[in-house]
Amino acid sequence: MQLNISGHHIEVTDSLRGYVEQKIERIERHFDIVSDVHCILTVEKLRHKAEAKVNVSGGTIYAETTEEDMYAAIDGLVDKLDRQVRKHKEKLSDHHAREANKRHYT
Repeated sequence: MQLNISGHHIEVTDSLRGYVEQKIERIERHFDIVSDVHCILTVEKLRHKAEAKVNVSGGTIYAETTEEDMYAAIDGLVDKLDRQVRKHKEKLSDHHAREANKRHYT
């Protein structure tokens, strides 16, 4: 997996970069076919915004979060991405279609 982290109006320090890498690993646990993650950290006055685009097999997932603290924004972003990646993974293995086929043939 390739992780790109960039900052708008903020310097991406080693601690921020390490925190993002640590949190993004959580997404890899659920879905091992994550090929590319591009994360943008932005500061506008008192708003700290974290946004990310994740390329997975079968599509692209996008999420963004705005908080008063950058670390809280990163946490919220990873929570959203985690939910979306799990949902995408469930769509790839559609359990409802299997159940319908089982009932139809029995």
